[in-house]
Amino acid sequence: MTEENHYYENAMVESVNGILKDEFYLNQVFTDRTHTKRTAKNAVKLYNEIRLHLSLDYKTPNMVHKLLA
Repeated sequence: MTEENHYYENAMVESVNGILKDEFYLNQVFTDRTHTKRTAKNAVKLYNEIRLHLSLDYKTPNMVHKLLA
């Protein structure tokens, strides 16, 4: 998931994967590729646009990105 030998990045990636699985139910078994893609895309959208993040002072990643742009 990360560049070679970048274990600090791996912790962040594993954290995001855990959130996607636990909060957005991506830990289920999908039988259809289209359903899998649609569900993952929706989860990422919710994560970036709706879910407030404590580490971002209860803002969404999109809100912070717009502030920095």
